[in-house]
Amino acid sequence: MAENTSEQAGAGAVPRHVAIIMDGNGRWARARHLPRGAGHRAGVKSVRAVVEESIRQGVQVLTLFAFSSENWRRPRPEVDFLMQLFLTALRSEVKKLKENGGRLRVIGDLGAFPERLRLEIAEAEVATAANTKLTLQIAANYGGRWDLTEATRRIAQAAATGQLDPATLTEASLASQLATAGLPDPDLFIRTGGERRLSNFLLWQSAYAELYFTDLMWPDFGAAAYAEALADFGRRQRRFGQTSEQVMGQGAQALDSAPESPHDPDRVSSWP
Repeated sequence: MAENTSEQAGAGAVPRHVAIIMDGNGRWARARHLPRGAGHRAGVKSVRAVVEESIRQGVQVLTLFAFSSENWRRPRPEVDFLMQLFLTALRSEVKKLKENGGRLRVIGDLGAFPERLRLEIAEAEVATAANTKLTLQIAANYGGRWDLTEATRRIAQAAATGQLDPATLTEASLASQLATAGLPDPDLFIRTGGERRLSNFLLWQSAYAELYFTDLMWPDFGAAAYAEALADFGRRQRRFGQTSEQVMGQGAQALDSAPESPHDPDRVSSWP
């Protein structure tokens, strides 16, 4: 019998890596005649529910888009509120994450954040580093184009100093320089709030992700809604360039032709 993996077609497969754009907090609050901050606070409860459901269902990596590089354009009071909420959520949620066996990882250009927030992020990452049930990856001040630009800059520097022969550059060696290096690519990409776009989130990494869009605003996206998204993923057939007949006929053998994730640890390039 074929194993129940995220690269297999259907059969209730569970994605190894789920990426989520948590959209709709402000509209949720506006519909209830509340300040936007109330929506962001309510969204923290959904984060907790999705993290716990991920652990329960066996998801290995959960990446949440918390703050994009474009979000700095929002009104200053809202940006300041989000910074404080991020700090508050770190203090209240990391202990529970650690108790549940989760590891925290934060990716993005953190240099723009307040020093206190950067220090607490580093402390939380160290405190949870040994946990293995779930990697909770928070994308903060992150953008897919920024990620690719930074990776390209490091590759260019390596080539300029003779550490890398440009002729040997591969997808895997480029991926090893992305913020998500060492983790599998997203199998399932979820966006709440009714929008149907990627919004500069994990652009390279989501090349083969299954897309799932819902009209639910993020504060309303609880464990049940998330479980339905995972179930929808399990009903899909992932072909990776093959035909349906090949996948259905070969079963587990179809995995042999599936593209390896350039983020798998054993495929990471050895150059700095």
